Amino acid sequence: MTKRFIQLSEVSEVLDISAAQAYALVRSGELPAIKVGGRGQWRVEVSELEAYIQRMYDETRTFVSSHPFGQNPE
Repeated sequence: MTKRFIQLSEVSEVLDISAAQAYALVRSGELPAIKVGGRGQWRVEVSELEAYIQRMYDETRTFVSSHPFGQNPE
């Protein structure tokens, strides 16, 4: 069975970022997550992580198209 939720440590591995950066994404609301258990551990739904990655691709594509490589700004 595929896991529905993953820990922030797994998020940081998938995105190749630090644990602190993964936590900051969650705390800022940029990456939706839930707190579970008595100790309030963060969990990210795999589908939310995939949606976040797609949003970053879209944002990057928009950035690149509006800032063409090798062209001098006027």
